[in-house]
Amino acid sequence: MKRESIMIGNEWVPSTNAETIGVVNPATEEEIARIPAGGSADVDRAVDAARAAFDGWSQTSVEERATLLLRLADILEERSDELTRTMVGEIGEPITLAAIHQTAAPIAHLRNTVAALREVEFDQRIDDTLVHRAPAGVVGAITPWNVPLLMIAMKVGAATAAGCTVVLKGTEIAPLSSFLFAEAAIEAGFPAGVINLVSGTGPVVGEALVAHGGIDVVSLTGSVRAGRRVMEVASQGIKRVSLELGGKSANVILDGADLDLAVTTGVKDAFRNSGQVCGGLTRVLVPASRLREAEDAAVAVAQSYVIGDPYDAGTTLGPVATHDQHVRVRSLIRSGINEGARLLTGGDEAPDGLDRGYYVRPTVFTGSNDLTIAQEEIFGPVVTIIPFRDEEDAVRIANDSKYGLAGAVWAGDDDHARTVAKRLRTGRVRINGSPINPRAPHGGFKLSGLGRENGVYGIEEFLEYQSIG
Repeated sequence: MKRESIMIGNEWVPSTNAETIGVVNPATEEEIARIPAGGSADVDRAVDAARAAFDGWSQTSVEERATLLLRLADILEERSDELTRTMVGEIGEPITLAAIHQTAAPIAHLRNTVAALREVEFDQRIDDTLVHRAPAGVVGAITPWNVPLLMIAMKVGAATAAGCTVVLKGTEIAPLSSFLFAEAAIEAGFPAGVINLVSGTGPVVGEALVAHGGIDVVSLTGSVRAGRRVMEVASQGIKRVSLELGGKSANVILDGADLDLAVTTGVKDAFRNSGQVCGGLTRVLVPASRLREAEDAAVAVAQSYVIGDPYDAGTTLGPVATHDQHVRVRSLIRSGINEGARLLTGGDEAPDGLDRGYYVRPTVFTGSNDLTIAQEEIFGPVVTIIPFRDEEDAVRIANDSKYGLAGAVWAGDDDHARTVAKRLRTGRVRINGSPINPRAPHGGFKLSGLGRENGVYGIEEFLEYQSIG
């Protein structure tokens, strides 16, 4: 497959840069597509289109915006099979799981955004003053490769719901879903310039987008390194910045909790999408007296995964997404072994019979919180079990991280779990296996980033206060 154009003002136009970028299937290590390697001139054209569309789009009604977003969700749903198969080829998540995580979730998110849009209070009276929530302007959205369509839906959905126009830089690693999204936006009837797509790399397209004088807000999901660079460049223009930068989340299992359920649920959470989830519960904190029990439960879960062809409905664990990620994950597994962690299952060798593809064995360690594998975000199917002495020690270990994105607490009752959860310096904490609420705010403390996504909170990231009167 070859994508030869970028989308500006609802038109598919050639990039000003003749170079292209290859897209590699991580299960086969073969190139499956090529996309334009956009340049700064492409960003200029896209921002111009977004600025030209802003005045009109920002004055549309809530219902006009809601109608188009719902139509977009319907069109994506009609193309669900194509979207799922495309993203399986890009990132390697097994097809049965990808249909839920990579396709159904973004569609549901767009619909949730519409419900939240109708809850936003755009006008409020403070004495004789009208406090108005105004669209913040033109948004530069930079999205990651692990859940490419979901992050597009989260950023573009919230920004356009708020009345902003958008220039999207989809990830160059898994870019094909961004092209399908752009096609669907045109079909849905979004006015020209409201949603624009420029493909390319972060150092070229991303940098030009963040630095552009016509961009008012930047929303990035990516690495801490990328987040630092975005803040640095955006600061020159005093731009608003929203960042979601990853985590090293703790699954805190207290005395009185159902330990087997807590460990099993937590390890499955950490191994979602081959461990390529920002909020995965990769540190398993258990009472020292129950360490052996926790180890047995974690090993049983890890060894239950079926690794292989992600297009096979029986596969439950696919490859990691890139060659560089494959090298990094295996290197971090070796660091755990070299630093003295106890390897319970898995390791850095290729899974049996899978010498081709970026596959990693599901790996479980027992160790201390000062190990590299307990401090660094691995982004692979690796968890570390960490014993604690008592509840105070558990809270201390959970908070001993430079990240603060997500977490979980398991206890004998929900009230106790909530009390402990409030002591964790992290943006989202699940209680005794509670599901993630897609309309509650998602975002982090510390190096996990700035700002929030989801629901009303995500839309508010793209609104400014205006006092009139």
